[in-house]
Amino acid sequence: MASNFRINLLRALCSTVYHGIGNSHYLNANRAPQALYHFRHFSDAPSPTIATAGSSSAPPQNAAVQSTARPKEIVRNASAASSVNQLELAKFSAIADTWWDSEGPFKPLHVMNPTRLSFIRSTLCRHFRRDPYSVRPFEGLNIADVGCGGGILSEPLARMGANVTGIDAVEKNIKIARLHADLDPVTSTIEYCCTTAEKLVEQEKKFDAVIALEVIEHVADPAGFCQSLAALTVPNGATIISTINRSMRAFATAIVAAEYILHWLPKGTHQWSSFLTPEELVLILQRSSISVEEMAGFVYNPLTGQWSVSDDTSVNYIAFGTKSSQQTE
Repeated sequence: MASNFRINLLRALCSTVYHGIGNSHYLNANRAPQALYHFRHFSDAPSPTIATAGSSSAPPQNAAVQSTARPKEIVRNASAASSVNQLELAKFSAIADTWWDSEGPFKPLHVMNPTRLSFIRSTLCRHFRRDPYSVRPFEGLNIADVGCGGGILSEPLARMGANVTGIDAVEKNIKIARLHADLDPVTSTIEYCCTTAEKLVEQEKKFDAVIALEVIEHVADPAGFCQSLAALTVPNGATIISTINRSMRAFATAIVAAEYILHWLPKGTHQWSSFLTPEELVLILQRSSISVEEMAGFVYNPLTGQWSVSDDTSVNYIAFGTKSSQQTE
């Protein structure tokens, strides 16, 4: 049964200003976004069950929203700079051996994976006019899983018929992903590479869909990272990004509760200041010629221990966008 999502977050942004993330000042307060709220509300189509195998500081009180000027020149060649954050790479390298431990540090992602896949299946099937009830709805599609980690997303995508390229900047992640994928002839076809999105751009790689889940909050330059994702996407192709909202509720749940109280994640996994609001993500993607058309939130139910798709984007959320057939300046 379709669920209509009341997404009114992105209205009247012309007069809104945002602060930069880290040292990257990429949002232009003087440039009005174009029709940011004209994307379709997400409708989850039911389908067969898919089998899935630093320190943080509190947000300042009454934090002021700062206007930042856009650089005079945005580098259109996304390969010119890297968005890799070496400190973040070290964090994930330290726990790479636990990727397929469903009770380990990556347990939240294992539990969330069916819900993430539900959104991905529904949006990609709608965009590419595929049957969401098919066992292999992505047959023939070339999909890049950017920041693939140990392959917990790449493998179900391959089982759904996609030609998957999984990339990660952490070499240990790629080794774990290859070892696990080789256990199944279907997933052994996944092409894993220890590389970055920027390097794939240099190689002029192109994909029907580019997916980066829970990655953008760990990169050094979100704007540059999105430019790379856009460069890897074919015209009229799809880009899907999931991340965490920079809200007080996200600080309380994704950092304080998940890292310090429940110990779901190692302390310091997330930096609240590195999170992006939905408005910021839409603006960044728009400037990379990606138009966000659908957005949804992920909500965790502590009573059932399950995640579900929701219209609540205050903590975890995911966005589906399509690349313009013509590159904008």
